[in-house]
Amino acid sequence: MAKVTRDDVARLAGTSTAVVSYVINNGPRPVAPATRERVLAAIKELGYRPDRVAQAMASRRTDLIGLIVPDARQPFFAEMAHAVEQAAAERGKMVLVGNSDYLDEREVHYLRAFLGMRVSGLILISQGPSEHAAAEIDAWDARVVLLHRRPDAIDDVAVVTDDVGGAQLLTRHLLEHGHEYVACLGGTEETPVIGDPVTDHVEGWRRAMREAGKSTEGRLFQAPYNRYAAYQVALDLLAGPDRPPAIVCATDDQAIGVLRAARELRIDVPGELAVAGFDDVKEAALTDPPLTTVASDREAMARAAVDLVLDDGLRVAGSRRERLKQFPSALVVRRSCGCQ
Repeated sequence: MAKVTRDDVARLAGTSTAVVSYVINNGPRPVAPATRERVLAAIKELGYRPDRVAQAMASRRTDLIGLIVPDARQPFFAEMAHAVEQAAAERGKMVLVGNSDYLDEREVHYLRAFLGMRVSGLILISQGPSEHAAAEIDAWDARVVLLHRRPDAIDDVAVVTDDVGGAQLLTRHLLEHGHEYVACLGGTEETPVIGDPVTDHVEGWRRAMREAGKSTEGRLFQAPYNRYAAYQVALDLLAGPDRPPAIVCATDDQAIGVLRAARELRIDVPGELAVAGFDDVKEAALTDPPLTTVASDREAMARAAVDLVLDDGLRVAGSRRERLKQFPSALVVRRSCGCQ
């Protein structure tokens, strides 16, 4: 059977191939409703399938959005990737996902691969300082939106959460329970990294402790972001002589590791130890006890990132602050802190 072409659709619908193209691509020119219905009916009757490769070559853009995440196995990034996919589908786009594995060279690899595929735009959840990624983005003059994290090296539009404010809310809440102090399980960096959410979580903790007249000296502990490594760190911390009365974790995944360590050591949470996380991943409501945490509106953030990367005028003039879209954080109180 001969392949059905756009000419066949135009002939059956009694219109031009240009009008068929406008219907398939939703523009750039409007089509009268009656004509659109005839074209869609002809497409259905003939079983016509547009040649997306040819369309991409002609327009120099595909119906794809590239999304680079540090590690899609982590619940937060998995949920964010799903939210981006849903938002992209609403705009008639599909999403390609690449994992940088927190490696600079893999981040650059996916940048080159996705931009070489002529994606309509690229959303980057950066893995680190990203100087090489910044150079790659400039070389391609790419349409890029930063999501969740804004490295100092990259000056593109960013969609983020109020991480400092959220961590302040969380720490204040634990201090209001009457704890002598609140320890913090931060990231693996000894020195602050500008634009890193975990750095901002630690800063929010510091500010809340200072406001309450509490010292942070010797109360910040380093741990990888995942539950497995955080569990090992927590075993040593909780079994030691200076076990803290409360712990704020930079991520929910870390907090889940702390809860497991506390259970193994027969430490009652929240009776003997209050634990809180950050991100409000879905699993946080199902831990034992349910985890107090900080939520961000991932769906709204994903939709904003997709809209920004697809809409014209992405590279707007203005200061770095004006190119930042920040969403508020919200305290989610559950039983792990001693409430409910």
